[in-house]
Amino acid sequence: MLHQLRRAARFLLIACALAVASCSGSEEPAEPRTEFAIGWSIYAGWMPWPYAEQAGIVKKWADKYGLTIKFVQVNDYVESVNQYTAGKLDGVTVANMDALTIPAAGGKDTSAIILGDYSNGNDAVLLKGASDVAAIKGRQIYLVELSVSHYLLARALEKNGMKLTDIKTVNTSDADIASAFASPAINAAVAWNPQVTTMKGVPGTSAVFTSADIPGEILDLLVVDTATLKANPNLGKALAGIWYETMALMARDDAEGKAARAAMAELAGTTPEEFEGQLSTTFLYSDPKAALAAMSSPDLVTTMQRVRDFSFAQGLFGQGARSADAVGMSFPGGKTLGDANAITLRFDPTFMQLAADGKL
Repeated sequence: MLHQLRRAARFLLIACALAVASCSGSEEPAEPRTEFAIGWSIYAGWMPWPYAEQAGIVKKWADKYGLTIKFVQVNDYVESVNQYTAGKLDGVTVANMDALTIPAAGGKDTSAIILGDYSNGNDAVLLKGASDVAAIKGRQIYLVELSVSHYLLARALEKNGMKLTDIKTVNTSDADIASAFASPAINAAVAWNPQVTTMKGVPGTSAVFTSADIPGEILDLLVVDTATLKANPNLGKALAGIWYETMALMARDDAEGKAARAAMAELAGTTPEEFEGQLSTTFLYSDPKAALAAMSSPDLVTTMQRVRDFSFAQGLFGQGARSADAVGMSFPGGKTLGDANAITLRFDPTFMQLAADGKL
């Protein structure tokens, strides 16, 4: 029942997004403005954003371009993406799959302008009383259904000769999953950090499959509404400046770097030691040149093809989608996937390139 409600809610969101787009004349350019709101939720790879706001780095770059940028915390990750899709936020921190299946599939033209990291162990399939994926068969798996956790589960099953039909999923909010997993009645779950760190502390728990087993497939992005970005390119410049200044600071091994990471840990509601552990399983693209190389690599196209095929198979493109090509994506160098006349997810390297060239 929860699965059905979740799927219905997602389809309703897509329908509403399409209705808003058609009624608001989405083909008309957005207006230039100076105030923007960016949503975020707690995850190791996204903590640099609220820290940058706390440390004055956001204000520094916003002032440079005559802007006001507010970072808005949303406790429920999926809700943050829903709010962006509904137009309540100008941008949001989001995983690659969810950027595709929520805003892009809903018809909201979205640009990924910062490739922040890939999960290198931050997402995990957790089992109690077992140390091998094979033991998952027949279990109820608690997770945020139709999210990257669902994708990770499918990949774990695929790599071990099983299918999603071999298990049953139970939809659980990321805000509730750690406390739910503490119950003796629940013996299997999929989650991301910081929840994974907490859940691994439950006696008898093992991480039997993680995102480190599929490196580069679960990507963490900052996306912005494409029309807003076109009308306000200084927003992209400011966001890139904020990100890479914060990256340079947190990568340092001196007192300032440690203090920055400790502040991020506090914002995430965890200890500095636990946060350092989460960062160890997060491959951060601290250097814009490395991020550019990753965004321009054929590997990204391969990953997004795998992601979109999974998403279509799960019905995440809506009932009217006849194939995985229904949602168009564009990549650096002119490469596209899906319907080139209906591109709603764009991997845009423009602002990372400016950062790499020292032209922000």
